[in-house]
Amino acid sequence: MTQRPTRDWRELTDLTRGARLVVERVRIADSGIAVEGPFALPQLAQLTLEDQVFIAAFVRAHGSIKEMEQVFGVSYPTIKARLNRLAGLLDFVDTTAAPQPADPPSEIIDRLERGDLTPDEAISALQALEREISR
Repeated sequence: MTQRPTRDWRELTDLTRGARLVVERVRIADSGIAVEGPFALPQLAQLTLEDQVFIAAFVRAHGSIKEMEQVFGVSYPTIKARLNRLAGLLDFVDTTAAPQPADPPSEIIDRLERGDLTPDEAISALQALEREISR
């Protein structure tokens, strides 16, 4: 199998100029395995090269707008405006944890015995578990 030289990501972003892109073939470089089918690019890969560079700089600056002002030679409002624009382009993942199922009664008793729960907290937890079960 003849390997073609890998092209830089910049070539693709320059070519597409922000147009929506669908990848139809992916090859794992080390194994030569290829997968075909329509794949959407990750959100960050859909941004322009300039926006990708800006986000990478922001991460390297640990979110310091003051440092970003120095790196890009622009003012605080300019950095904030760009961050707001980028935030509007990206969908954010909800990171709040899904409600966990209630502890089984034996776990509640164990936690009470270890002193992790007060008797009132253990009673409340057992009552909540009973309500959950009866639904």
